[in-house]
Parts: sequence; C-alpha cells; structure tokens
Amino acid sequence: MNTTCRTKTLHNTTSGPSHHRRRLRTQALHRHQHQHQHQHHQHQRGEAVGLAATRNRKERKGPHTPFQGTKRSQTFGLIARARMDKVEGEQEQDQAQLIDGKAIAETIRGEIRDEVARLKEESGGRFEPGLAVVLVGERKDSQTYVRSKKKGCEEAGIKSFGTDLPETATEEEVLAVVREYNADPRVHGILVQLPLPSHMDEEKILMAISIEKDVDGFHPENIGKLAMRGRDPDFVCCTPKGSVELLERSNIPIAGKSAVVVGRSNIVGTPAAMLLQRRNATVTVVHSRTPNPEKYIREADIVIAACGVANFVRGDWLKPGCAVIDVGINAVDDPTKKRGYRLVGDVCFEEAVKVAGQITPVPGGVGPMTIAMLLQNTLEGAKKAYEQGK
Repeated sequence: MNTTCRTKTLHNTTSGPSHHRRRLRTQALHRHQHQHQHQHHQHQRGEAVGLAATRNRKERKGPHTPFQGTKRSQTFGLIARARMDKVEGEQEQDQAQLIDGKAIAETIRGEIRDEVARLKEESGGRFEPGLAVVLVGERKDSQTYVRSKKKGCEEAGIKSFGTDLPETATEEEVLAVVREYNADPRVHGILVQLPLPSHMDEEKILMAISIEKDVDGFHPENIGKLAMRGRDPDFVCCTPKGSVELLERSNIPIAGKSAVVVGRSNIVGTPAAMLLQRRNATVTVVHSRTPNPEKYIREADIVIAACGVANFVRGDWLKPGCAVIDVGINAVDDPTKKRGYRLVGDVCFEEAVKVAGQITPVPGGVGPMTIAMLLQNTLEGAKKAYEQGK
C-alpha cells in the first residue's frame, strides 16, 4: 500500500488551503446528508405551497403596512443569514481538536507520584511499589521501550527491577526468572518484554506470571474477565486502556455511541473492543478479511485504529466530527528527514484532521499513555498487596 497520503481529491491549482479544507469537509458532509435530501425537498415544496396560500389570503384582506412588510423581511433575512453563517462556520473549521496524549499522560503520572508518596508516608517508608521487567535478546526497539519504562518508574517513585537475558537463553531460564519475581514480595508487577525469540513459547511464559502481578494484562484469566459482564479483571492491557482513557479524559462520550476498532490483535484491537463495549458503545471490529471496511468506519462516532498499516484509514472514510484514536506507529521513508524516515499512524492524519472532531497525533498521542497505564497498573497491584499486608 502506498504509505503517503493521497492528495488527488484536494488538488486544485487555483484555490488556497482554506478552499481545500472546505471542499473535503463539504464532501464528507454531503455524503452523510444525502439520505435526507429527498425529505428536505418535499418539505421545501410544502413550504412553497403554504406560503403561496398565505399570500393569497392576505392579499384578499389588503396589503401589509410598510412597517409590517419591512419587519417580516428583516426577520427572514436575519434567519437566513444566521443559517448561512452556521454552515460557513462549519465549513471553515480548519482542523480537528488534537488530543494531547503527552499532556494527559503527564497528568496521570503526577497523580501516580502523589499516590505513591502517600503510600510511602502511610507505611512509614516501609512500603514501596515495585515493577520487574524481563528483557530477552538485544532488539534495539525493545531496549528503548525498557529504558522508557525504567525511567517512568524512577519519576513516579516506583522501584524498578530488571533482568536481561541473551538471545540464546532457554525457555526454562526465562521461566525461572519469572518464578523468582512471582515469589518476591517487593515486586508488584512483572512485565516480560515482547516479542520473545522464536524458539520460546510466548503463551507459556506469559501464563507463568502470577495473575496478581500481570500488569501487562495479557494473562488469559484477565482477558477472560474483561470479556465477561459482571467480572472485573485484575489488570487491563496498557495500550487499549490508555486509548479509552484518552477518550474519557477528553470528555468524549462513549455510551450509546457507534465505535469501530480497526484491527483485532490480542494486544490492542480485541481488548479495546471489549473496553468500549463495557462502556456501552455499539462496537464493530473490522480487520484484514472485512470487505469494504470504509462502509463501517463512515458510520462510527469513535474510531480506534490499530491495524499496523501506514495511512490505512483515509479522511473520506470518516464521519464528520468523529473522534479518532490512532494507535499505529509506522516508519515510512522520507529523504527530507535526518533519519531518512518519519513516523505515521494507521490513519492518514493530513486528511483526517480536516474531517474528524478530535484526533490523536502520531507520535505524541497513544504512545505516552501506554507507559502511564503500566505505572498505574503497577500502583494498583501495589495497593492491593499493601491492603492485604496490613
């Protein structure tokens, strides 16, 4: 798939940027208004007949005084102008409101710092939340993620534990480390950095993590509870949890809304759909086998894109005013950048920002929330352990 945003529908050599924005938003509005046009025309014809009959009756009674005619025309003129201003105002709206994931994540981290400090003070310094991270191999991206998590722990006042194993480590060696952290009362959360080397059974290793310390939320028991009404998982997967938190902290309604999740991975898509359903949204999941995914996306008030395909969701697929959470982060070639590439999401931002009501940027949207949710999960696990140990 071409990873650059298409601009064919926007190309016009005689018009400026504001015309392009109005044109794209107007096209999207026309698509959703088409189904109402017939009723609107019928209403107009009815109004015309009614007005003609009214004029005939009034002519029989005699002409209006100049004052009455002027006042009536002024009133209709003001109403018409107000309606026109409203339409023009909608078309002139330049772009969607950006959902600042970095700022929201920083607020959450501050809340976590305060709560950790309270726990330490209440325990007289004897209790401290702890997170253990197990890294296998030397993948650069995994090492970067682990460093970010350790830094987040340090800033939040959470004690960080870590074990690095070589790519050649055996599955049993990894399991031994997990069992050791399971038994350590100083550790309230365990994270095994994924992906693991191909010779290891990922599911077996994740299943070995104590459910009370499964802060990544990948244990089948936690996923099962998430899927069932009336059951509360100990932890929810960090990225989908952060995505829904962005909606809630941005005061975007979820209950009663139509939501589409693009992608059905175990890490993001599937748990994200479950979380939205728990909040009483009507949820549709589209995936690689869904024909015409745009048909479903165009009806959505909320779109969470997590398919791993750069610029997959186009601007003209979106319902005007919808909320877009773009989980994707893809590197595409860009010779103008010093690194030779740039990061883009699963949604074509340049198009979507002209149609959506709210949207997350990439980077700086969902990414910061993932680590914030990991720290929040660790704190929740620590608080449960603290209450049990009183």
